Amino acid sequence: MEFKLEAPYKPSGDQPQAIEKLTAGVKKGFPYQVLLGVTGSGKTHTVANVIQNTQKPTLVISHNKTLAAQLYQEFKEYFPDNAVSYFVSYYDYYQPEAYIPQTDTYIAKDADINQEIDKLRLLATSHIFSRNDVIIVASVSCIYNLGSPDQYRNRILHLFKNQEIKKEDLMYSLVSLYYQRTRMDFDRGNFRLRGETIEIYPSYADEIIKIVWEGEAIAGITTRSVIEGNEIELQNYFLYPAKHFLADKKVLDSAFKQIRADLKIRLENLKKEDKQMEANRLNEKVNYDLEMIKEVGYVNGIENYSRYFDGRTPGSAPFSLMDYFKYQYKDDFLVVIDESHMTVPQVRGMHHGDQSRKKTLIDFGFRLPSCLDNRPLNFNEFLERVPQAIFVSATPDEWEINKSEKHVIEQLIRPTGLVDPEVEVRSIDGQVKDLIKEILARKKKGERVLVTTLTKRMAEELSSYLADPVNTGEIILVNYLHADVDTLQRTDILADLRRGTYDVIVGINLLREGLDLPEVTLVAILDADKQGFLRSRVSLIQTMGRTARNVFGKVIMYADEETLAMKEAIEEVNRRREVQLKYNEEHGIIPKTISKPIRNPLVEKELEEEFDELGMTPGEAKKYIKKLGIQMREYARLFEFEKAAKLRDKIIKLKKDFNLS
Repeated sequence: MEFKLEAPYKPSGDQPQAIEKLTAGVKKGFPYQVLLGVTGSGKTHTVANVIQNTQKPTLVISHNKTLAAQLYQEFKEYFPDNAVSYFVSYYDYYQPEAYIPQTDTYIAKDADINQEIDKLRLLATSHIFSRNDVIIVASVSCIYNLGSPDQYRNRILHLFKNQEIKKEDLMYSLVSLYYQRTRMDFDRGNFRLRGETIEIYPSYADEIIKIVWEGEAIAGITTRSVIEGNEIELQNYFLYPAKHFLADKKVLDSAFKQIRADLKIRLENLKKEDKQMEANRLNEKVNYDLEMIKEVGYVNGIENYSRYFDGRTPGSAPFSLMDYFKYQYKDDFLVVIDESHMTVPQVRGMHHGDQSRKKTLIDFGFRLPSCLDNRPLNFNEFLERVPQAIFVSATPDEWEINKSEKHVIEQLIRPTGLVDPEVEVRSIDGQVKDLIKEILARKKKGERVLVTTLTKRMAEELSSYLADPVNTGEIILVNYLHADVDTLQRTDILADLRRGTYDVIVGINLLREGLDLPEVTLVAILDADKQGFLRSRVSLIQTMGRTARNVFGKVIMYADEETLAMKEAIEEVNRRREVQLKYNEEHGIIPKTISKPIRNPLVEKELEEEFDELGMTPGEAKKYIKKLGIQMREYARLFEFEKAAKLRDKIIKLKKDFNLS
């Protein structure tokens, strides 16, 4: 099936020229291109048109789950009849295995798998091997170990009418694909035998496959929705494995021999280094793991032995989702890297962080050195697997521009007619007094202000100063944001700014996603001439963009001198603004402020209250545990594992105290 784009509107502004140039670049075989599109210019719609024009299977990579989910929904709406899939980490909660030598603290891997996301991941790989009209929206999970695509494809089970196969042989094949036989609950990844019929609930779909026998041959195959239950007759069916990691008995036997051989070598090395305790620990750990794998086919941390099961050599790259694309489509697919100024550095940094944590586990006898091969791709390995890429960003980094050999396509016009904000540089002398005057002027109009500082201390002190009517002459409702502010409270504080609970937010890093604040008409950047990441050209442009949602948006930079970063950022914003104003004038467009509903808090306020656990009823405890679970998973999503672990321990204690399962 071909890609068929469905949208209620046609490309407008400078979208048509961007679509035409990007399409031509892909067809000419350009390995890299950049789509420099300002926020709100419809970059996703442009990319969707390029996919339709080129008819290439596409992998879209985003730097976090939230943005990936938004893109997934958008592409599903654009391509309702095509195979659009979602591939992100399937953990609701994930705490990696780690060891802290300073305190002799071992932290076992702990995880909570989201079954719906697991289904979508399996659906994504099944699409790759069954269709060409494939779009997979992924987080950086796409560079992590997934198992061999060759083993996966070879284990796809083809069932068809009149096929001669015994029920017992099919059930054996299903078990080898990690489907489980059940007589009670019938869930994803299960199968059951009912007389002359076997029913299968695929791990990747919401359907039931029924296979009926006559003698030793398949007489009929039907499918029905789990919900509706209407049966549809099929001539054949391709059943995909229930898991990505697959290994037959021959592979397991060979892997066990190699693991034991490597264990012997490692134990000898540890003993030579006079690390008897570490040697004993490793010997017990590995033998326990092997016994568990032999008996039940799984053990917590089995992925650390993946190199043996995949048949890879030490140090070789793992098999990732990108290898599945490469295996099936060769070099005939497209990679779109969304928010590339954030995603590219994230891809580059994943490998180093993973290796550092595991090195400690190896040194202290918790893992074999082979665990280093259960890793994400390094950056060079990632690039080797990218045949053609489009970097999408409002502020592409110099690396992306150089890599694309200057194939940069601009998209600067917003459908709303909004233009980039006016930028003014003012002296640091009297900056606070001047800032107060600007805040009060906007407060009278019901508008909001963002102020950025360089340090946590300055953010807190400035907030306290602005909140005192003695200093300002009027009451200013103010709050601050920095790294020590509870992560879950950040978005709620910003929502309160939109509601008018606050007039001003003082922050340090205002570059995080989710800062879509149409009510903000002023961004004030204090100490704009100081050096550092938050005052770089890219960061300054991104910060200025926080007021590009309102027709009255303005940026004031307080500085003693104009640095090169300031100069380049101002020139770029002014250049974009000039293009946008000219376009609006030529086409008679009157800009409109964005209208956007205010979301509900991530966590209800009552969660922050202190509960009297001694006086709590089992029913209240159940509700409290549910709310703590939501908060725990949110901390884990934001990589605040220590806070998540404390909540996990509290949940375990509550369940034990109240005898709750």
